[in-house]
This record gives sequence, C-alpha cells and structure tokens, in this order.
Amino acid sequence: MECVLCPRECGADREQGKLGFCGETAALRVSRAALHMWEEPCISGKEGSGTVFFTGCTLRCVYCQNHVIATGKVGKLISIERLAEIFLELQDAKANNINLVTPTHYIPQIIKALELSKNQGMNLPVVYNSGGYEKAEALKLLDGLVDVYLPDMKYMSPGLAGKYSKAQDYPAAAMAALAEMFRQVGTPVFEVEKPDDNTATDEAGLIMKRGMIVRHLVLP
Repeated sequence: MECVLCPRECGADREQGKLGFCGETAALRVSRAALHMWEEPCISGKEGSGTVFFTGCTLRCVYCQNHVIATGKVGKLISIERLAEIFLELQDAKANNINLVTPTHYIPQIIKALELSKNQGMNLPVVYNSGGYEKAEALKLLDGLVDVYLPDMKYMSPGLAGKYSKAQDYPAAAMAALAEMFRQVGTPVFEVEKPDDNTATDEAGLIMKRGMIVRHLVLP
C-alpha cells in the first residue's frame, strides 16, 4: 500500500518494508519513552509529560535538534501492543499526559495503541507534538483520540521552507493542518496540577487538558 500519510505522499510501500521519505517502514520504532520535564510548562508541569519520541521525520530541517532521531539512526522496534503498554506505564509513573513526538508517519499504529491502552484504563490527555507539516485528511483519523495539539508553525515563506526544511509546500500544508487541529480540540481547557506533599495548592501550575499551542520558529 502506497504511503500518503504526510504532505509528501512519497508512495512508499512501507507495509512491505520499503522506507518512506520519513526514513521508516511501517514497523514502529521508538527512540525514547520517559517523563519529560522540559516541554511547555502547562504540558510538563511538575510531574512531567509522558513523552514518546518516534524515530524518523517527514521534514529535513537543517537546524534539527533531534537530528539523530529524525534521520532514523537510533530507535528500538516495538509492537503496537508494547506501545499501548508504554502508555500505561507512563500513566503509572504519574505523567500529566501522553506526549507523542513526531508521530505523523505512525498515525495508524498509534490509533490502535491508543485504543488498546484506553480499553485497559489509560485516561490521560493525549498530546500530538509535531513540526506542523501534516495532512488535514490524516489528522481527521485522530479526531476524538487527541486532546492537545502542539504543532510548530515554522514558515509562511515557501522559499524558506524549501531551503531550510526541504518542504516548499509547508505553509499551505501547515495552515490547513492547524485549522483541522483547532476544529477538533477548540479553545484551551486547563486544570490546576495536583500538588505534591510539599507544594501548596496555590503554588501548583496549570496543566492543559484540551486545546492547542502553536509554536513559532525564530531563526537567528
């Protein structure tokens, strides 16, 4: 089956082991899964965000801070069932949410893992954390499963997008994607993070339970 999950529509038969532009087959590969304390404050909070970093990427940004992960040089192959278990383990570790980083090329597998974990008691908000280079049609598959969208908006210039991320169509794709994300989750909803034994309630921060945060790229 030809892969058309991202705007590149590279057409690779990833189910048969062919590599897409993302650098991955359809086999799930994860480079890291752990509590992450350095996302936006309303995502990480004090307990941390239950972050899963997926190997591979649909962009080729020259300034990528996760270059080794994005180019597929690290990562462990896991099953959909194991991914569901990881979501539950992060919940047991008191994560504020399940944070899916660079998930675009694994949307079908993630949907199955989320459904499995939810059937087993996973009830955390799900964060979709991406570079903003998405297809609105693919995002529609996630409607009802994602609670918080955390996309980048890197460029409004096709020329700059082509030069620095090898994606001249980035502005048009990202604008359509952001509109679909907002359609799904709407205006933000926050809750006060549950304080630990040493933190007064009025010192606890706010945690986003639903909504959207758009990050804008600033290049030096």
